[in-house]
Amino acid sequence: MRQYATTSTLQRPGSFISQALAALVGGTLIFTLLMVALIVGFQLSHRGQIYPGVSVMGVDVSGQSPEQAAATLAERLNFPEDGRILLRDGDKLWVAAPAETGFFLDPESTALSAYNLGRRGSPILRLAEQFYAWYYGSSLSPQYVFDQRAGRAYLEQVAGQTDLPTVEASLRVDGVEVVVQPGQVGRSLDIPATLSALQAQLLSLQDGEVPLTIHENPPVILDVEEQAALARRILSEPLTLKVPDAIEGDPGPWTFQPDVLAQMLTIERVVDEAGGERYQVGLQAEGLRSFLEGIAPNLARQSQNARMIFNDDTRQLEVIQPSVTGRSLAVDATIQAINEKLLRGDHNINLELVVTQPMVGDDATAEQLGITELVDAETTYFYGSIGERLQNIRTAAGSFHGIFVPPGGTFSMANVLGDVSLDNGYAEAWIIFGDRTIKGVGGGVCQVSTTLFRTVFFAGYPVVERHPHAYRVYYYEQTPTGGHDAKWAGLDATVYVPLVDFKFTNDSPYWLLMETYVSNNSLTWKFYSTSDGRTVDWTTTGLNNTIDPPEPLYEENPELSKGEVKQVDWEVQGADVTVTRTIYRDGEVLYDDVFATHYLPWRSVYQYGPGTEGMPPDADKPNKKKKKDS
Repeated sequence: MRQYATTSTLQRPGSFISQALAALVGGTLIFTLLMVALIVGFQLSHRGQIYPGVSVMGVDVSGQSPEQAAATLAERLNFPEDGRILLRDGDKLWVAAPAETGFFLDPESTALSAYNLGRRGSPILRLAEQFYAWYYGSSLSPQYVFDQRAGRAYLEQVAGQTDLPTVEASLRVDGVEVVVQPGQVGRSLDIPATLSALQAQLLSLQDGEVPLTIHENPPVILDVEEQAALARRILSEPLTLKVPDAIEGDPGPWTFQPDVLAQMLTIERVVDEAGGERYQVGLQAEGLRSFLEGIAPNLARQSQNARMIFNDDTRQLEVIQPSVTGRSLAVDATIQAINEKLLRGDHNINLELVVTQPMVGDDATAEQLGITELVDAETTYFYGSIGERLQNIRTAAGSFHGIFVPPGGTFSMANVLGDVSLDNGYAEAWIIFGDRTIKGVGGGVCQVSTTLFRTVFFAGYPVVERHPHAYRVYYYEQTPTGGHDAKWAGLDATVYVPLVDFKFTNDSPYWLLMETYVSNNSLTWKFYSTSDGRTVDWTTTGLNNTIDPPEPLYEENPELSKGEVKQVDWEVQGADVTVTRTIYRDGEVLYDDVFATHYLPWRSVYQYGPGTEGMPPDADKPNKKKKKDS
């Protein structure tokens, strides 16, 4: 029989597990207690100190108090003092330590940040930061302060060397010298933008370059050298103005020395085509205008047709006085030409003239003008005229010899006669002035106007303006033999420039040529043209409503000698005369007109010297004598 033995070491399985669990719990408890003891000991051993493994930008500060760490960092982190920042403006450089620009280390705040690592947040977070620093190491960034007021102050110092004011170019004249003030582009440092770029570079904690932000402010006008050259060109020599193609008798030339030009020089700011501004150099328009308007009257010349006569044999026109080209000074165009040519360096400048060609040039032909025949000729007589009256008739009649009247044109005697004066070849002779016949310049001119009136009358041209004499003048009623015929009463015409005129119109389609011929006793006026077939009938009422002249007038004249008696006016009856004219063409009435004349009665006037016996007379009157006229 087999027997089994048992001992006290043998246990059941449940008892073993219980024991194992108990051992595990006990071990864990012991480990926990040990860890707690370790952590507490770690914390206690680093009270007031930065935990191990903590550094600031490579500087180990573990185990140091915040004060110690601040001192260490202040000693080791010296970028603000030893760093270099390069500021650049083109070729200009400024080198500054960061501290000069207001960049400083804050060691206390940086040390406090290192000390607080592992001491903030939850216990787990704290232990994790402590373990990470101890096992891996924790590097913190230093804390810097950028004082922007200090940085701005530094940049303002730099701006004092970079900034420039904007200067507008200017131009002026001193005497005859042209003085130039060059323009300058303004520059200003943009401090806020530069300050921002500087701060970014400083925070990199690296030496580096910061370009300055510069704003440029160009002037409106920077360069005036071109205009200065033009001004110098204007003042380089005298300016001479002259009449183009001048002939003898033309005025000019006129010369302006540089000192005079300098006083007239203008320098004006103008807007150019592109919308910019520039200086414009030239001579004062008003100063030039004043001068040019002063010389304009002497330059003006009316265009004049050639004067011609009709050769009855060849039936061609012959020039007796060449035509004259009219001209007038174009003031505005001359001012423009002067300024334009001066700027090109031309100092000998022609005046700008407006040229007017005559209607009848020297080369005009009879065929071109439609002049083919004598259409009318009238003669008046002036037997007994004094020499001065004959001189005036010749002078006045000569003004009309060879004159043309265009088709449809109205002719004015006054325009052709002009100034009736001694300077123009006239002498003193008898004229009607007011209610007297007196000696005056131009006596006898009315012989010419009367002859023209009769030529117009019998040629059948329309009369536009006609004025009769105040009283009957026997010269205008003379016959070829020197006698008188009252049928000519009412066919006289007077002129008194510029108040009283005689005008007629050439209503034909052809030019009209006038010729005048004066002998010692007669004036003949000829019209050459082409007849359009018109004829003239005329009638006169003769003298109606005649009135006897007043009694003679006697006047004492201190310029006469005692006993000297002189008749100065002659009596004539007053009367009314009406002349009717009818113009026919192709058997039909073209038109008719009436010329009504009222003549005043005129008395004799006698002058006598002081003390002349029998003057004024009581009864007997001197014999009546023929009356003299204008």
